[in-house]
Amino acid sequence: MTINISEVTLTDEGMYTCSLFTMPVKTAKAFLTVLGMPKKPEINGLTKPVLEGDQITLTCVTSGSKPAADVRWFKNEKEIKGAKEVNTSGKTFTVKSSLQLLVNRHDDGVAYTCRVDHVALIATHEETTQVLEVHYAPYVEIKHSIPAPLEGQYLKLECVPHGNPSPDPVLWTKDGGELPDLDRVIVEGRELTFMSLNKTDNGTYRCEATNHLGTSHAEYKLVVKDAPTTSSPSTTSPAPTLPDSTGPLDSKHLNSAVTGNRDPNALPGPPDHALIGGIVAVVVFATLCLIIVLGRYLARHKGTYLTNEAKGADDAPDADTAIINADGNHAHAEEKKEYFI
Repeated sequence: MTINISEVTLTDEGMYTCSLFTMPVKTAKAFLTVLGMPKKPEINGLTKPVLEGDQITLTCVTSGSKPAADVRWFKNEKEIKGAKEVNTSGKTFTVKSSLQLLVNRHDDGVAYTCRVDHVALIATHEETTQVLEVHYAPYVEIKHSIPAPLEGQYLKLECVPHGNPSPDPVLWTKDGGELPDLDRVIVEGRELTFMSLNKTDNGTYRCEATNHLGTSHAEYKLVVKDAPTTSSPSTTSPAPTLPDSTGPLDSKHLNSAVTGNRDPNALPGPPDHALIGGIVAVVVFATLCLIIVLGRYLARHKGTYLTNEAKGADDAPDADTAIINADGNHAHAEEKKEYFI
């Protein structure tokens, strides 16, 4: 036996009994539980725009859930905690979650989401998102194109105001007065441009921005320094030239002279003075050694001659006779060394 229930409502929940009228009567019972589907959540308490410094309370409400739904808050997909409250209405529940905020300029454009999770929502959830619009007074910064301005340089100053509503246009002044009326100084919207700096541009430049919530400004102190001096033509190094040539090197020879690569078509370079000096030193040293050896040889033989001459000089009328006599005496001296036993 089968029973069909169409368009189930919470009133259909309860105990159902099936009876078979036999002897004895047989029965079977089943309890039907009906889930209450939570409604799409609503966010209350948000007005647009919100002023910076205001304290607001956002309330997320969902009703018709059974059992009670779970309500969570997210700030740009990051979960934050709210104060939860559950009320009953017959067989269903109304769930409320509150979030208190002290609004500042960083909340401008932030998305707050209320998400509902429930057992009846299989693999899905219900959610509602509200984006905050926060109005706040401006604050200003000045950006510059170069860190250390020099004479003759190009300089651009950009006034960057932050505020909601956007403070536009901005006002540029110099040293508390109007900007000089010069062709070199150009104002285009938020940009102040110096085409060619000089020291008359020195001063304090101020950018001011205003919206209906207030006024703010930023200042930039310009100090133009001297441009670096370039070397005069007289001190400039001359172009390299070939030996014994009258003009500068062409590009082919100049590349060889700069990089050190040998150019087969280039003329030979100047001699290596270090190599020549080394060769001269070796020749001088060899000559000195030869003179010393020759001198010692001559001195030794001269002494021998004088000694032999002296041995025969007593009875000789000249040097040649003295040498002959010395040799003879030497022979006689050897003869006198004979011994007889």
